[in-house]
Amino acid sequence: MHILIVEDEAGIVQFLTQGLEEEGYEITAAFDGLQGFELVQKNNFDLILLDWMLPKMSGLDLCKAIRIKDNTTPIIFLTAKDTIQETIEGLKAGANDYIKKPFSFEELVERIKIHFRIQKEEETLSLGTIFIDLAKHTVSVNENEVSLTQREFELLCYLVKNKGKVCTRNQIIEDVWDIHFEYDTGVIDVFINAIRKKLNLRIEEDYIKTVRGVGYIAND
Repeated sequence: MHILIVEDEAGIVQFLTQGLEEEGYEITAAFDGLQGFELVQKNNFDLILLDWMLPKMSGLDLCKAIRIKDNTTPIIFLTAKDTIQETIEGLKAGANDYIKKPFSFEELVERIKIHFRIQKEEETLSLGTIFIDLAKHTVSVNENEVSLTQREFELLCYLVKNKGKVCTRNQIIEDVWDIHFEYDTGVIDVFINAIRKKLNLRIEEDYIKTVRGVGYIAND
């Protein structure tokens, strides 16, 4: 995992870099907000540790600039700013977490692990013995990878994301096919049959059920 530290105090950067590298993380450091913004634009970081009071661009403005670019990388503020209002302001700017200086390194490591765990959970979907890795764009059943077309993958993900809910054919056509006019929804049945065949599920693994005359529902 690659972490960006944006902090203007060299001693803190050295301390964090040494400690986090010992934990197995790859570290890149920036010493002002503008340099941090340029690095975020050029690299894909897994998490950002961000000071509030920075030269050239404040941490608050940097956080806002990152979020304006639709970048969802987890951001943890490390700052001496400690009022409730400042904490709220930081979270509203798009930060995921807020740790006040001075802080415990052990607590920081645990917070980082939590955000990586959340991030990993958001990148995966499961339905019974079916496992979907959204980041890698792969599907496996009982640990055996299954090859799906792009549309089949999108349809399966849609059903799994709406697990437990009946998805009507019209909803699927609008949300997966992005068609918002009258269209032959029978094409969905063709794709569902293809997905079922490729997944090759056992009788007891009937995770995608047909709701006659309505649509489909995915259930464990």
